[in-house]
Amino acid sequence: MPPRLAVRDISLFERPVPFAKPFRFGSVVINASAQAFVRAEIEVEGKGISVGASAELMASKWFDKRAHLTPPQTVEELRRSLTIARELYLARSSFDTAFGSHAAVIAAQVEACAKQDIPPLAAAFGPAEIDKAILDALLRAVGANFFDGMAQNVAGMDARLSTDLRDDDITQFLNQRRRLERVAIRHTVGLDDQVEGEGGVADARENSGARYFKLKLNGDPEADAARLIRIGKELATLPHDYSVTLDANEQYADLAALSTLTDRLDRDSALQPIAAKLLYIEQPMPRDIFRQSPLGALARRDFIIDEADDSYDAFPMARALGYRGISSKSCKGIYKSIVNATRAATWSAESEKFFITGEDLTCQAGLAVQQDLALGALIGVTHAERNGHHYVDGFGEAPAAEAQAYLAAHPDLYVSDKNNIRLFIHEGDLLTGSLKAPGFATSVHPDWSALSPLEEPKTKILQEQTI
Repeated sequence: MPPRLAVRDISLFERPVPFAKPFRFGSVVINASAQAFVRAEIEVEGKGISVGASAELMASKWFDKRAHLTPPQTVEELRRSLTIARELYLARSSFDTAFGSHAAVIAAQVEACAKQDIPPLAAAFGPAEIDKAILDALLRAVGANFFDGMAQNVAGMDARLSTDLRDDDITQFLNQRRRLERVAIRHTVGLDDQVEGEGGVADARENSGARYFKLKLNGDPEADAARLIRIGKELATLPHDYSVTLDANEQYADLAALSTLTDRLDRDSALQPIAAKLLYIEQPMPRDIFRQSPLGALARRDFIIDEADDSYDAFPMARALGYRGISSKSCKGIYKSIVNATRAATWSAESEKFFITGEDLTCQAGLAVQQDLALGALIGVTHAERNGHHYVDGFGEAPAAEAQAYLAAHPDLYVSDKNNIRLFIHEGDLLTGSLKAPGFATSVHPDWSALSPLEEPKTKILQEQTI
């Protein structure tokens, strides 16, 4: 039987994260962000009190891209998501499994957030971060590392939130998991990033020797094709083989515009350096349009959803529309990622190929990158969007002693370049050996005294509630 726990305290913090260079995706340019931190104190039956932690950037205009909202307003939604989730978890004083605690609050979280006009994807952010901290505390209490603990289903995962699966599907999937020793980085090329020459996409000092590249699209098929031709010419000069993925971040208005792009990929010889290396296209259309738009003949290429992954039934819905894959992001929920990886494995055994990918630029050095890297290494993600370090200077605003502690505990993941401590990329790969420490992929917690309390979010009441 998996251990049972009760959540006794949850503290929320944040830290500013200035960017070393602007990052543009879609119509959004990010020059700075804030990273949220969660400290969870739990009581484990027969084991006593244990403390766990998690961290994640609060990315603006990704969880909610509605045009009438400013970037700060979308970050405010994430703060409210965290505070709403905190109250829901603390309201449950009874003992339950880690997954049982998640399952008991997720519907109430989505409902409470909807009353404050927070969409489901942003609503999931709060539970996602708290779940990671709870799992970290649980694994520390039982003295297990993430990979061994999850293989034994220490969280008590079952199929209650995914009725298309059986409990045994999930437990068998977890039992078969073996840690990937290396995960290749996928170098993201933002819309404002340099393409040619020194500092361009083929510059090894810029791409860290990556063999995988993620290229952002802006939703204009002609402009995108022209930019991809330029990028393809550069990538063709690499001294090694490479693969690419394309990410539109919901910028393609409809299937007609998307068809224009895919037709160019199929027929334009100048696009062959991209088309011949293309693995999949990510979230081309807005999440609401996606639900009304079966891919039809476009499904000859592999498509995945990302922003549309806002519920436990999103992947089956996407499958019915012709999509083959879905992203894993710990900011959307570690348990949902594992459920979706189980689905991909189960469906692939029955028929055609389905897959899960790693798509998260927001994982910064320390807790965030380690926990998301471990999640991918558990479920079989062989390459992942993993160059948040490209836009943030090392550990950013973290105290030097905190960064040094991570370097000492995880020397295969970080390296000192005299001026700073950075992610250590080994011939295009990240190593996962030191993530086997007891807990959720970390031997170190942040310096809590150096963090600020999470800014108190303003409660938003819908107009119809005031009538």
